Amino acid sequence: MNRIIAFAFGAVFAIGGAGAVAADELPDFIRVTPETIHWMPLPHSPGVMAAILAGNPSTPGPYVIRVKFPPHVMDRPHFHSSDRYVTVLKGTWYAGTGKRFDPSSAVLTSTGSYMFHPAGGVHWDGSNSSEEVIVQITGVGPVTTTQVDPSAAEWVNLSNAASR
Repeated sequence: MNRIIAFAFGAVFAIGGAGAVAADELPDFIRVTPETIHWMPLPHSPGVMAAILAGNPSTPGPYVIRVKFPPHVMDRPHFHSSDRYVTVLKGTWYAGTGKRFDPSSAVLTSTGSYMFHPAGGVHWDGSNSSEEVIVQITGVGPVTTTQVDPSAAEWVNLSNAASR
């Protein structure tokens, strides 16, 4: 009996019946090239830009976004409602964990590096140098961001902070 069932499944898969989708029913491939990325400024930030490449972090389902930090700009401690997966695409990204914002203790994460942000994990990050940083973030939405100290500014321009 098991041989008959195995043969039946083999025959179905061989002719493409089980779970197969006709070629004209497949979704379109999507390609995004650097020159077609639509960067948008993040509200209340000193020049931080973001782009949604796929999906949408505010709706159910997977998403891919990019965030561009200008030189010397970091965000303050915050956390997200779901896991996020971060890859550094350009520059040296400085990332710290915990509720205390201390750029001097941030871990340098170079181009090509990856970091996992668990849901609820408090962190802060950005550029703590004279170079622009671009990260790509993937996850499953909807996701929310919560500031640890809502009374503090969400973003810090370290070049301005150092001159005070």
